[in-house]
Amino acid sequence: MISDFKGKTAVLTGAGSGFGLECARIGARLGMNLVLADVQQDALDKAAAEISATGAPVLAFRLDVSKAAEVEALGQAVFERFGAPHFVFNNAGVGAGGLVWENTLKDWEWVIGVNLMGVAHGVRVFTPMMLAAAAKDPAWQGHIVNTASMAGLLNAPNMGIYNVSKHAVVAMSETLYQDLALVTDQISASVLCPFFVPTGISQSHRNRPDGLEAAKPTRSQLIGQAMSDKAVGSGKVTAAEVAQKVFDAIAANQFYIYSHPKAIGSVQTRLEDILQARNPTSPFAHKPELGEELKKALREA
Repeated sequence: MISDFKGKTAVLTGAGSGFGLECARIGARLGMNLVLADVQQDALDKAAAEISATGAPVLAFRLDVSKAAEVEALGQAVFERFGAPHFVFNNAGVGAGGLVWENTLKDWEWVIGVNLMGVAHGVRVFTPMMLAAAAKDPAWQGHIVNTASMAGLLNAPNMGIYNVSKHAVVAMSETLYQDLALVTDQISASVLCPFFVPTGISQSHRNRPDGLEAAKPTRSQLIGQAMSDKAVGSGKVTAAEVAQKVFDAIAANQFYIYSHPKAIGSVQTRLEDILQARNPTSPFAHKPELGEELKKALREA
């Protein structure tokens, strides 16, 4: 159980917007040292200025989480400035939709690079640092939070590449939790599985790097983008509320963090499909008109 955040250091990727920025705001109120990392320089500068204005010590670092060398450089910069971080929020993520066979190789490289390898690099770089700090001081405590998604527990159609990346993050996080428990009682982990929350993820294509540019979008991708914009934009739970849930979960050593606990019903249905070896239940079973609308849109010539 971690109750005292004052003076502790947190590393946050994707800190320029969404959950990353909201977690940084809470960290500033709690008197933490904050390492803000983001791929979008203007958003990072703005976030760093806002958080610094509260008086919190800030290290801002432009970072493409998919690049191993950049995450390693971040690790070194954090260690030199603040020592081993107590908290790591592997939060950076991007979204991409469309029928799974229509995703280009560049789509796969971009989404897997950020959503999966970004988390893997964060775990690989910071966990050994945290374990070393814990070994030196029996009172030292740390926690790693990986941002997955309800798409890591469900498989909605027309967003396969995203589902794949987020399922992998859930698997990595569950394993990290178990692996840490084998070697230490001082560091634990959580996985954040938000549902539709207004964060800016539906516009993440704004940050696609050179060399991994998007092809002309297919019909299914345009439909997927429109659905994502609508669902994310109409989310009733705010990023700030989810960020507070994250801090509450760290304090309670709670592993699974949900923004929309009611969505668990769909996860239960999926697990029952698996247990009974029955074919996957339609995700539109409770709203068949949505499924019909999507099917019609995709089948129109």
